[in-house]
Amino acid sequence: MHSRLPTKIYEKELRRLQQELVEMQYWVREHGARVVVLFEGRDAAGKGGAIRRIMEYLNPRFARVVALGVPSEREETEWYFQRHIAHLPAAGEIVLFDRSWYNRAGVEKVMGFCTPEQHKLFLHQTPIFERLLIEDGILLTKYWFSVSDEEQERRFASRMKDPLRRWKVSPMDLEARLRWVDYSRAKDEMMVHTDTMSSPWFTVEGDDKKAARLNCIAHLLTRIPYEDGAEPPANFDLPPRGGDQGYVRPERETQHYVPDHSATLVRSDKPES
Repeated sequence: MHSRLPTKIYEKELRRLQQELVEMQYWVREHGARVVVLFEGRDAAGKGGAIRRIMEYLNPRFARVVALGVPSEREETEWYFQRHIAHLPAAGEIVLFDRSWYNRAGVEKVMGFCTPEQHKLFLHQTPIFERLLIEDGILLTKYWFSVSDEEQERRFASRMKDPLRRWKVSPMDLEARLRWVDYSRAKDEMMVHTDTMSSPWFTVEGDDKKAARLNCIAHLLTRIPYEDGAEPPANFDLPPRGGDQGYVRPERETQHYVPDHSATLVRSDKPES
């Protein structure tokens, strides 16, 4: 494993890649493409951080993250893929699945939330389902974020001490730590059945978060043929503001304003005399 990526190099390259992502989105909009990206992997492997950097400068009207919760009673009676289909993109849209239909191959399999028959059917149907998506023109990419046992433990410990990130550690995550080998077996079985020529898995090594983000974004850009050319919106000169036409605005005292909390910080920061 190479040494950790220096922050200065990371930030410069991240900025460049994010500019490329914006250009890629122009192409997706112009060509009416439909893009689906799946993010799977170990807990605390860096999926969320990569998704946030991808989404940071994209137009949220046409790019969104889908992170589904526990299925409802009604959804449990549907075809397994049905609730995911409802979130697939229309023309010109990008959808990032923060975990996806592969829950059945991972947590549901390991924790016993599905029957062996349901799991077997999933492994059979998934390559067919994904082939149908691709044949219909959807640009599908699947990422598996990998992290070592030692690094995952360090990240969990850090999260549990941080009140802003403690929510990221659920009882399910802790149980998954106890079943590390079971998850490894389930993942390997999943790969055997679903790592196909038309819909391959791409593994992202996640021990170095910064490197993982850059590697994932750089690779994703190679999966979308946006270099065919998509012109960004033309630059416009800012016109002068229109005249007031004699309009007089109401007095400030007639409006309700948010209290100036920031001013209290400045005052409290002044040294006492």
